Amino acid sequence: MRLVLIDYGSGNLHSAQKAFALMGRDAGVSSIEVTADPDAVLRADRIVLPGDGAFPSCRAAFEAQPGLHEALADAVLRRGVPFMGICVGMQMLADRGFEHEPTPGLGWIGGEIRAIEPRDAALKVPHMGWNDLAIVSPHPVLDGIATGDHAYFVHGWQFVPSDPDTLLASVDYGGTVTAVVGRDNIVGTQFHPEKSQQVGLRIIRNFLGWRP
Repeated sequence: MRLVLIDYGSGNLHSAQKAFALMGRDAGVSSIEVTADPDAVLRADRIVLPGDGAFPSCRAAFEAQPGLHEALADAVLRRGVPFMGICVGMQMLADRGFEHEPTPGLGWIGGEIRAIEPRDAALKVPHMGWNDLAIVSPHPVLDGIATGDHAYFVHGWQFVPSDPDTLLASVDYGGTVTAVVGRDNIVGTQFHPEKSQQVGLRIIRNFLGWRP
């Protein structure tokens, strides 16, 4: 199994690479490439799109990689390669984001990226730290994960899906905040699985073994 972690200059991928390598030992992962090479994306059996920072800058950095968007769409949408977006990599699946300025997303899962606005004024934004997951809909990537399990978040903006069926898990932070979205062969986590200890490692292992 060939895994590609897409590196388009948005964030340090070292911890993600370590976590996927650890879980990949028993999942048949033969190689992990950290790259934006379209040919590597087209050869991949699993694809992960991380992202840290502001939505517009991540989108611009992604689109600046020659041929990457086209190769990713071919692999994920046409050939059904299992795909995971992490943090802003998950947010980019939406139709559009509104951080700083309206910015189009990939449009692979309907919805918008909106500011987190907790009902409790004492809750700080960005939403940072550990929070309890609430499983909304069963999914193979969430196998073995239960409501009340903790994941690690760092974000001030959230995915607001247009189709409630694509919401797989949420957290309560002065209101419902999206934690996991998915459809078909595509899944995204707002939290960082590579920083979420055993819960995150279980999700990574599930993703590597997923057969959509």
